[in-house]
Amino acid sequence: MADVARTGERIAFLRRLRAVRQFRAEPVPPAVVDDVLTAARWSGSAKNRQPWELVLVRDRETLRALAAADGSAGHLAGAALGIVVVMAGDPSQNEQETFDEGRLSERIMLAAAAHGVGSCVGWFRGPGRAAVKQLLRIPPERLVRTAISLGYPDTGARPARPPRSLRSPARKPLSEMVHQDVYGGT
Repeated sequence: MADVARTGERIAFLRRLRAVRQFRAEPVPPAVVDDVLTAARWSGSAKNRQPWELVLVRDRETLRALAAADGSAGHLAGAALGIVVVMAGDPSQNEQETFDEGRLSERIMLAAAAHGVGSCVGWFRGPGRAAVKQLLRIPPERLVRTAISLGYPDTGARPARPPRSLRSPARKPLSEMVHQDVYGGT
C-alpha cells in the first residue's frame, strides 16, 4: 500500500512546477546538470526510439541569440543554461516525435525543479528554426523547435501579484474539464 504522506508530497511537488523566466546569475552545478540529463536519458519514447539529442548552451552570447530567434524563447537570454532539443525529424514519425518531445521537456523541467532549479519551455518557429540550426550547426534534416531555460529563480525580479481575490483562478475546476464515460457526461 502506498504511503499516503509521501504520495501527497509527490503530488504537491508536481503541482508546484511553474515556469521561471527570470534567473539569478549563478551557474547550475555540473552534478545537477548530470542529474537532469540522466532523467532526460531515461524519459520514455514511442517504441523506445529516443529520437532526441540535446545541445547544452551556456555561452551568454549564444543564449541571447537564441532568445532573439523567431518564436517564444526570450527567457533564454537570462538563463544559466539552455537546452535545445533536437529531434530526429523523421516525417513518418511526426506524431510520435511530437509526443516524445513534450514528455522529454516536462521530465527535464521536473528533474531541475527537484534540485531547486527553475525552468521554462520555449519554442522556435518559422525562420527562427533555421536560424537556430545555423547558429548551433544542427544538420538540416533534424527538427528543432523546443528550448528549455534553466537557472536559479530570481525571486526579486518577480512582479508583485495582486491578491487572489483580484485575479482569475489559477486553474479551472475539475467539473469544467472532466467528463464521465462520454463527453458531457457527469
